[in-house]
Order: sequence, then structure tokens, then C-alpha cells
Amino acid sequence: MEETKENLLFKGFVERLTLGITQILENMPGVVDVRFAERESADKRSLLSWEQKNTCILPEDLRNFYLTTDGFALTWSVKLDNECVPLGCMMINSVSRLCPLLQPVSLFSLPNAPSLADLDWEESSKERLERAPAAPHFDARSRIFELDSCGGNGKVCLVYKACTPGVVAQQSEIWFLDHSLCWHFLTETFTAYYRLMITHFGLPEWQYAYTPYGPSPQAKQWASLYQPLIFSNELSQADAAGDPFLNKLDPTKAFKGKAKVPPPQKKQLAQCSSGGAAKSQGNTGRPGGAKR
Repeated sequence: MEETKENLLFKGFVERLTLGITQILENMPGVVDVRFAERESADKRSLLSWEQKNTCILPEDLRNFYLTTDGFALTWSVKLDNECVPLGCMMINSVSRLCPLLQPVSLFSLPNAPSLADLDWEESSKERLERAPAAPHFDARSRIFELDSCGGNGKVCLVYKACTPGVVAQQSEIWFLDHSLCWHFLTETFTAYYRLMITHFGLPEWQYAYTPYGPSPQAKQWASLYQPLIFSNELSQADAAGDPFLNKLDPTKAFKGKAKVPPPQKKQLAQCSSGGAAKSQGNTGRPGGAKR
């Protein structure tokens, strides 16, 4: 009896934490093996230790999340040809794995060894206005921490910008770092990103929907299958009238046969008249014979 009560309490906790996404996934056709990893909550001492170590203040919503569960992991698979293929993955690192993206330079490294800081350059004021908000930097001006490795497809990061050495950073944002080491803004708060992750079901490369080039063709196929409404809204292009940009085909014009052009009448009359004149000339030139 007590085990049943604990299971109901745990199930209710999971439903509230995942916003009911587990039941939605379990009712989808072909979806199997929906797994949620239960984790203990982080204590306040570990959060305070992290802030002191990294000279940053955790945002209030992320702090409350870690006080509820120390990280997040929900995975699900699909059944193809009697085989379970892992597909969706929603992951948020624990406090202990919320590590800086830029590790300190080792004492044994070469003095002129290249680093990510070499990718930063000063842009003109015009380019900054076009690419607002300003992207993070790989040097000391930004403090970047990895929230999710995205299965090797990039990194979702908690970013503190406009940092000063020795000064505690407080304002943070959520950014996505793709394979080409380009930054893409996702949300201003952790709560907004968490809802975005749940909404996209943790599908592969869903973060690339917020980049100029979008996800891969294979990821688009999965999104069109398990997320048709959001996928169609993200990819639809509207014209001036507000209609979606589609190739419109008019069957009456496309399959309309060619009309037969009537032959010119004047030309035929002229040919007939010329032929009759030649025939009359031939008859007149032939000598007439006497009838016997």
C-alpha cells in the first residue's frame, strides 16, 4: 500500500515537472521506452559553492529548478522494423556538471597556442545593430557554462555577458553554440528555454530551428512526423496577403490542349486559281483532233 502511494506521488511529481509531456509521448504512435531519470534535489550548499567558485549568481528560476531536481534527463525511442531507435533526448546538466565552456589555460601549454579567444574580433557598429542582441565572447568578457551537449550537435549554454574580472556576474541568457562555433540566441530566461525544450519533445537538432540554416533534412523529417504543427509554423513562409508560399497549379491551364489553327483560306484560293489557269493554258496549247 505504501509503495503504491509512493508511486502515485512520484508519478504526480513527474507530470508536474515535465508539464505532462510523458503522457503525450506515450500516446503517440510508434513511441516506446519513455524514460525519466529520477534525481535528488541539490542542496543549497552546493549551489552557493558553485556561485563562489565561478563568481556568478545563478538566476532565480534555475536555482529553484536545482532545488527541485539536480538536473533533468528524459529520453524516448521509436519502433522501426521491430527495433527500438533512440530519438528524443531532453537533458539539463546537474550542478556538478555545469562546467565552464572555456577551461583555464594550462601551465604546460605553448604560449602561442590557438584558443577559442582567437575567434573574437571587433565588429563595426552597423554589424552590431544588425545582429542584436550582441553575441557572447570567448574571452574574459563572457562567462559561459554548458547546460546541454545536445548529443554532439552543439551546446546550449548559460551565458553571462559584459563581465569584469573579480566582479560577480548576475545577468544571464541562454544561447546555442553550433558546430561552426557561431552563437544563436535562444531565450532570456531558463524557464523560457525549459518550456521550449519540452515543446520540441527533445527531437534531434531542434535548436537549429533558431538558426538561419535550420536543422538537417533527416531532423526535419522527424519533426514533421512527431511535431507537425510547430514544424509547419517554423518553416512556413507568408506572402504579402498572408497566404503560405506554395506552388499554385491551375489544372485548367496546365492540361489545356493546344487549339488547332485553321489553315489560311486566302492562300488556298490563290493556289486553286493559279492551278486552274495553268490547266486552261495546257488545254488551249494542245491541238485539237477531228472526230471520226
